[in-house]
Parts: sequence; C-alpha cells; structure tokens
Amino acid sequence: MVKTAILAAEDERFYSHGGVDYISMSRAAMATLSGTKQGAGTITMQVAREFFLTREQTYTRKLNEVLLAYKIEANLSKDEILELYVNQINLGQRAYGFASAARIYFGKTLEQLSAAEAAMLAGLPKAPSAYNPVVNPQRARLRQQYVLRRMLETKVITDEQFQLAMKEELDVRTESRDAAAHAEFIAEMARQVVYDAYGDDAYTKGIKVFTTVKTRNQEVAYAALRRGVMDYDRRHGYRGPEAFSALPADPDALDDLAEKVFLAHPDSEDLLAGIVTQVAPREVKVLLADGDTIAVVEPGLKFVSRALTDKATPATRIRPGAVVRVWKDDKGGWMITQLPQAESAFISLDPSNGAILSLVGGFDFYRNKYNHVTLASRQPGSAFKPFIYSAALEKGFTPATMVADEPLYFDASVTGSEAWAPKNYDGKYEGPMPLKTALARSKNMVSIRILQAIGTQYAQDYATKFGFDPKQHPAYLTMALGAGNATPLQMATAYAVFANGGFRITPYLIDRIVDGRGNILAKTEPAVAGVDAEQAIDPRNAFVMTSLLRGVVTGGTAASARSIGRGDLAGKTGTTNDHIDAWFCGFNHAQVGIAWIGFDQPRGLGANETGGTSALPMWISYMGKTLKGVPEKPMKPPAGVIAIGGDYYFQEFPPKESAPLPLLPTQVPPGDAPTSLPTTA
Repeated sequence: MVKTAILAAEDERFYSHGGVDYISMSRAAMATLSGTKQGAGTITMQVAREFFLTREQTYTRKLNEVLLAYKIEANLSKDEILELYVNQINLGQRAYGFASAARIYFGKTLEQLSAAEAAMLAGLPKAPSAYNPVVNPQRARLRQQYVLRRMLETKVITDEQFQLAMKEELDVRTESRDAAAHAEFIAEMARQVVYDAYGDDAYTKGIKVFTTVKTRNQEVAYAALRRGVMDYDRRHGYRGPEAFSALPADPDALDDLAEKVFLAHPDSEDLLAGIVTQVAPREVKVLLADGDTIAVVEPGLKFVSRALTDKATPATRIRPGAVVRVWKDDKGGWMITQLPQAESAFISLDPSNGAILSLVGGFDFYRNKYNHVTLASRQPGSAFKPFIYSAALEKGFTPATMVADEPLYFDASVTGSEAWAPKNYDGKYEGPMPLKTALARSKNMVSIRILQAIGTQYAQDYATKFGFDPKQHPAYLTMALGAGNATPLQMATAYAVFANGGFRITPYLIDRIVDGRGNILAKTEPAVAGVDAEQAIDPRNAFVMTSLLRGVVTGGTAASARSIGRGDLAGKTGTTNDHIDAWFCGFNHAQVGIAWIGFDQPRGLGANETGGTSALPMWISYMGKTLKGVPEKPMKPPAGVIAIGGDYYFQEFPPKESAPLPLLPTQVPPGDAPTSLPTTA
C-alpha cells in the first residue's frame, strides 16, 4: 500500500520515464506561465537531491538534479532507485525510510498501515518539516487528503476505500516530539555511521542509536543559533518578499494556489510562510499554511516599514499576493521577517573526553543539509592566535613579555609574492605592550612579531599537537592571523586541549548501538583527559593559556560575556579579512563551545560584523543557560608554575628572565600598503 501511495502522490509515471518526466515538466511550465507554481520532480530527481544536493532554489541546482537523475537511471534499476527512496529518504522526526516512519509516527510495520496512514506517510517527502503530523497536524491532514485523492484517481484504492480513509481518525504518536530536540544534523551523522557499519540492516533490524547529546543542551544551542542568525539578518534590512502570486477571487482557487505556494515555500520551524491577502498602512493580513489568517500590526511591521510605502521598488514592496515570513516574538505578537541568507554552526563538547553535547550544523536542515560543523573549513581568523601564543610560551615568552604594537611592512622580496602591510582591526597602534594585553585586544602586529620570532615552521609543527592539519595552515606569517582553514569541530577539539589541562581528546557522538533485543552491538570507550588521553602540551602551558584567555573575557574583545556572571570563562573572538567569517571559541572546565557565522559562498558579513558582535551572542546565550547550576572550578596551578603580580609564569621563565623580542624594522611607506592579505580581529 505504501509503495503504491508513493507512486500515486509523487511520480505515477516512474516506471515509464527515464529519470525526468517531460510531461510533468511541461505541465509545470504552463502553470508557471499562468501565475502559479507546480512541482515536476520525479522520484529519481528526489533521490538525486536527497543524497547529493540541497533544496536551494536555483537554476544551477535544478540542472544538476536533472543530470544526476539521468546518471542514476543509467546505473540503477527502477526497483533499486525506488528501494533507495523508500528505505533512506528523510521523513522527519529522525525517521529515515518509510519503515522507520511507520514505527515512529504510528508504532506499526509497513504491512500494518491503513490506506489513510500510508497516504499520510507518502505525503511527507516533499516537505517533511511542513507536513509533519506531530508538529503540524492541520497541514499534514491537507497533504494526506491530496494523496488520497491521487490514490483514487490512479485506481490504487476504490471509492469506498477512499471515503473510509478520508473519515479515519489517525492516532499519531506524539511522544517523540520532545526527543527530537531539533537534532536533524545529529540524526544524519548517526545514520551515516550506522549504515556504513550495518548496511540495510540499519533500517530493518530495529537498531537503536544512543548519542552523547544532551536534550537540554541541544535545544538551547538550536535556539541560540537561530536567534543569532536572525538578529544578524535583521541588522542588514529587509530584502523583500520571497515571491508574488496573483490572488484569485474564487475561494477554491485560492486554496489551490495556497497549496502550491506553501509546497514551494515550506515553513522553517517558527518562521512561517504566509500569503499577504490585504495591506493597510498599519495592518497586513497574512494567510498561513494551516488556513488561519493573522493580522500583523505595529510593532510587527517595523522591520518592513519601507516595503509598505510607495517608495519601495516592485521587487521589495509588500502587496496582496506577496509571499512573506511571519514570526511570533517573545511577547506573542506577530511580526513580518525573512529567511536569513547567512549560515551558522554551533558545537559544544565535554573537554574531558570529547563527548559531543550539542551540535547544530546550520540554520535549517531541511533547507540546507550541509553540516557546517563538520564540513565547513573556513579561516579561523584571530581565533587561531592562542595556538601561536601557546607555541611562544614554549620558547620562553611570558604574559609580561613586551612586544611592539607598531606597523609592519613586508615587500615582495620578503613575501615571495606581493607586498604585505597587515593592519590591526581598528587601525590603531599602541606601541610596546605585554603579551596578555595584546591577546585580550587581539593585536595583529603583536601576533605577527611573535610568529616571526619563534619561526613559522615551528609554529606549524606545534599546531599539530592540537589536531590541526599542517596542510591547512601553511608555514607563512599569515598563519599568525588565522589565514589557514579549520572546521568548527576541529576548533572545538583544539580548544579542548586548553580546557582539560593539555590533553588531546577525540570528539565522539555515538555512545552505544543496540539491536532490537537490547543487546549492545557497539559502545564507545573514549580516552579521558588525565587518565589515558595523550598529553598534547605541557599542563603548565594549558594553565597559563587559560589564564590569558580569561583575560579576553574579563577585559578584551569578548568582554560582553561577563554578562553570564561567571569568573571561569575563557575564549577568543575571530574575524577574518573583509568580515567574511566570524567566530567565538570559548570554554570552561565543563564545556567547550564554538560558534561560527558566514555565507556558504564567502562574502562579507558587513561592516562592524565581528566575532564579538555576530558569533559571541550565540555562545553567551548557550553557555549562560547550560552552565546554570554548574559550580565554578578554581584554577589550581600545576607544578612548575609560579604566580607573580596576578600573572602566571613557567618557573624557568620568570618575568625578569623572559625572552626579549627585538623590534623589527617596521616603517610602512605612505600609500604603499596593500590590503588584499588577511587582517583579523
């Protein structure tokens, strides 16, 4: 029943076309010309999109989808393609494949499903978030009724069966709502691991996966990331409605239009798609997917106020037929907003053993499945500076070592390519200053001088102690400004070395895997800091660096984190050249948290969008909530560390004997300073 329901709903000519259904494409093109939008994707094209592409609405993505569909058809039989679709497609609620969905939504096997239940599941692939019967029952019901009508039209069911199915009250299991914890990226990571290990048995043998993620931490991380990205997006203005459609006068025609619009523009969690039906100077009425019409009034119109005036361009003006996003604010009032274009990532882990406590790979899994935590290799900017400072401590530098914060200039004969005149982020230079002050204020000139003094090759080799790939961090002076590449997961692994006293841990997500009878098939036994984990750096180094990084929070570029009200927080902001990437990497003894924000196709986030303004607020929101009730752990200096004047030193490098750093020739010729190489904050 499920397979025939899928074919009726998604691709009735599946067994007769070659991967692309030109009849459906022609029909969709005619519908588009008439002012509506209609889907034309085959099951093969959906397989291509699900496994190889994103749901991004671009002509390039659509072309790639078509080409991949042809390639899939050339290499797999129809039954094999349908098997992939049935067994592995994402159906929401952490259900992959229809057998899993039947169990999660109805507590049944596929064979036990009624026609009404089969139709409900067959309606999920188009938009599993929008048509999820647990979180959106009204919209799921409308989609189910459409599938049942298609089943009747294609003679999968009789008229009598259709009438009974339309009247059937479904008993959807709702207990999985809390367990989902917005863990789509986590579920996909776990699915890949289990499928690689057990193949198709992962979907048919009742295998259960238990992860290290804490539900509370995950929910807080998800909310912090979503709010952080939305706040960033709102700072840069309204771009206009997502689409426009001519509103028909006939109510039935409006229902048909709404179904097509909401299929093309699914809800993104609490960012609901809506069709504007009426516009007045102080009120906009919006039709939602569940059939309700809401009125948006001030202050919910403030963000889009210019789009409601005659001065707005046709592409940005809000008028009847415009497709917009609405969101309920903290006080329960509706406001018109928009889907952000920027992406983000957040990960937290236990530095003692690497257990991942939360992981959010992007703003909306259903819109973009690319996991930015594990896959997005971006410039870390100044968030990489602590590893240069850590290397310098081993060479005799101390928190009190004086280094010149003065301009630097390297001509082409020195760099081997183009002349380079790096700058501090704020363009200001403060002369000689101690290392601890330079790190807190993220002084680029000081970092470069330190790296030049200790040697780029030494620093590159030293960074491997934290897990960094030397190929991603070339041994050039630009390494001092974080011009290499690292993923948020790699940054979390590296900062954990400071947090746990100098030990190298391995992040892990899966705690154990059990079969249908409860037998443990696999269990992770992590190496633990201070027990059996590898000692990566001197414990004294980790201690002194933690002290220095606390200074970044108490009086440096991350001073806003003091609002959490704890004295055990440490970390570093990171902003890359032209504001392309913004980071905050921070920790205490209990958690390491990494926040990143940027665009998939790298471009500037905008003036004044630094790690401290764009990424740090997410980290503050997360840590402020998840560390409540967690006692602070006093810092205890390890053997060989001495305290003088409130700062910590290696016993063999007290302040009076700290390694001097000679001033380098630094005169920058007027008007001769290139700006194409990294400048970070």
